[in-house]
Amino acid sequence: MRSGTVAVIGKANAGKSTLVNVLVGEKVAIVSPKPQTTRDRILGILNREGSQIVFVDTPGIYRQRNALTGLMMRTTENTSKDVDVILYVHDGHAGVEESDIALMKKYAALGIPMLIAYTKTDIMPKERIPEDVKKIVEGGVEKDIYPVSARKGSNLKKLEDAITALLPEGEPLFPEDIVSDKSEKFMVAEIMREKILLKFDQEIPHGVAIVVNTFQKQENGVYDINLDIVCEKQNHKAILIGKQGKALKEVASFARQDMEKFLGAKVFLTTYVKVRENWRDREGMLRELGYEKERGED
Repeated sequence: MRSGTVAVIGKANAGKSTLVNVLVGEKVAIVSPKPQTTRDRILGILNREGSQIVFVDTPGIYRQRNALTGLMMRTTENTSKDVDVILYVHDGHAGVEESDIALMKKYAALGIPMLIAYTKTDIMPKERIPEDVKKIVEGGVEKDIYPVSARKGSNLKKLEDAITALLPEGEPLFPEDIVSDKSEKFMVAEIMREKILLKFDQEIPHGVAIVVNTFQKQENGVYDINLDIVCEKQNHKAILIGKQGKALKEVASFARQDMEKFLGAKVFLTTYVKVRENWRDREGMLRELGYEKERGED
């Protein structure tokens, strides 16, 4: 039996969460085309006969802009040092820059077994793949590279087998019926935030947090969910609500449908929009909204 943890690391929007969701076979992390979609460390657990892979999906790597992104970057850095394998996810569609090679070398230098998943091969010219692989290798990254497409499912079995071969022998870390360490309440909040990321443009989605006030299953099987959408500015609140509440009703309707699919039951959803000025730069507010410091920090 092989069992262990795999840090899924890479630049923002490289396709980390999509890859984890497809490998695990269930939605354990939200997905959008915008950076900062993943804010927390999320476990996705893949059970196979003779192996258990515990994927640790991390926030994307980008420049720190505020207290929240600083916390996210520390989450990624700390996670990378405390796993059995590092899976570095690179967006193949975006090409290979010197900064990409520098990041790969940075994590390779940790001395932890590492593989590279070269993603989004379904939306790029196939002839570019060997050119990019050569560029990475000649740049000094001596790690196995697996071109994959999460959407098409191509080459994922080879990637999974390669990861399994690097895991230590040992008993499973989690029971076989668990696919994530996150609660249903957490996922409900994330689903709401995902729909906001998909609907609204520019800075507004990044300045939004979700607080679930009520998460209760009634005797009739219907979930009663009451949540706050927290934003940073009054004009953001107006945009989120929209004319006569149209925007909020639309995004809440999409979220409710996904919540019902996730929970396997009907959902009665109530939403409110509240303003907390500059909450992403206020550590006390970050804690209040559920973004805790990493273990070991002062």
